[in-house]
Amino acid sequence: MSGVGVLDKAVVILAACVDGASLAELVERTKLPRATAHRLAQALEIHRMLVRDTQGRWRPGPRLGELANAAPDVLLTAAEPLLGALRDATGESAQLYLRRADERICVAAAERASGLRDTVPVGSVLPMTAGSAAQILLAWEPPEAVMPLLPRSKFTGRTLAEVRRRGWAQSVAEREAGVASVSAPIRDRTGRVIAAISISGPIERLGRRPGERHAMAVVRAGQRLSGL
Repeated sequence: MSGVGVLDKAVVILAACVDGASLAELVERTKLPRATAHRLAQALEIHRMLVRDTQGRWRPGPRLGELANAAPDVLLTAAEPLLGALRDATGESAQLYLRRADERICVAAAERASGLRDTVPVGSVLPMTAGSAAQILLAWEPPEAVMPLLPRSKFTGRTLAEVRRRGWAQSVAEREAGVASVSAPIRDRTGRVIAAISISGPIERLGRRPGERHAMAVVRAGQRLSGL
């Protein structure tokens, strides 16, 4: 809590409405007095930070998205030159991935200019069941978020435990035949893993143990992007 009472209460209200909330649910979730919860929800609705759905329940409003989209993405801004530097240092294509439910999205990339390469266009949606970036995005998640995916995954729980132990992941022909990759975590200021930074390329160049050659460079790049 920030210590600014009305602001803290407004944030609590917003968080309670992520999946929709009636007034009764709002009171139950926030533990605020009914009159206070109602007054703040109505004020947030006036500012379009909350809206009512067809059932009269409050949900996040369009103003939140407008403000978020207007702000520069600090991670993406910082990642662009670092991905280029990682590509140049390793000689392989470099990517940045974020998780979205059971998928991962390539949000930034730096490709090799020529020769054999693994091209992952920005905006590509890939599974969370294969590849070193998927391993990174799952390795530090709680068991309940990981277990449903493991039966469909090319890696195991033991693989994820090893990723946590050494701090990086590698894959060989996991996501795509002939492709190898190495990934490392990017963390927020609390230490939570929020993204994965990767390099990928043909197995014939990266080898069957790509982490032995490139893990440290990828880990260092992830560390430089952490805590922004």
